[in-house]
This record gives sequence, structure tokens and C-alpha cells, in this order.
Amino acid sequence: MSQEIAVVGSPEFTTGFRLAGVRKFENVPDDEKDERLDDAVERTLEDEGTGIIVMHDDDLDHLSRGTRETVEGSIEPVLVTLGGSGAGSGGLRDQIKRAIGIDLMEEDD
Repeated sequence: MSQEIAVVGSPEFTTGFRLAGVRKFENVPDDEKDERLDDAVERTLEDEGTGIIVMHDDDLDHLSRGTRETVEGSIEPVLVTLGGSGAGSGGLRDQIKRAIGIDLMEEDD
């Protein structure tokens, strides 16, 4: 079974991914994130056809503690965040390491 990428966030965030061909998305307007983002993320986590969830890093602040811990600890689907303070190479490096279990960028001394 092939798995797809799903994008969760504001319509402005998801639009670029949709134009690039991503078919799974959850639009949550900025002014409704505190009330609706948890449900959108949980629906995406439960979708067996989703292998990667893409969110904006700043949206993690709108999640409840339980949902945030669940999504950050999820291996399948794996969470990838873009933008915000997690966009640096350290944030992406940690996400890749969590997803595949090894640090591909580790340097041998």
C-alpha cells in the first residue's frame, strides 16, 4: 500500500502543496486553530493512507499537549514541520533521525 503526504494548516500554507499535487489536506483558518487544529491532526494521524504529515512549525503551539506529544512521537505517519524556528538544519536533522532511526549527517572523527 502506497502512502501519501498530508498537509495540515491554514489555507495559505496548504495551497502551495495542493498546487504541487498533494491531495490530502486539512485547512484550518488561523482564527480557528485553537478550536479545530487538534481534530484535523487527529483525523490525519488515523488515516492509514498517510505516511507523512506536513505542518508549519508555529502551528504546533496551537495543539493541546496530548495531541502534540502524539504527533511528535508518531513514527508512521511521521511529522515534518516547516518554517518558524524549527526550519534550521538542526530541526530537519532531528526529524529525519526520528523518522529513520539514524543520524545520516553524523560525522566520523
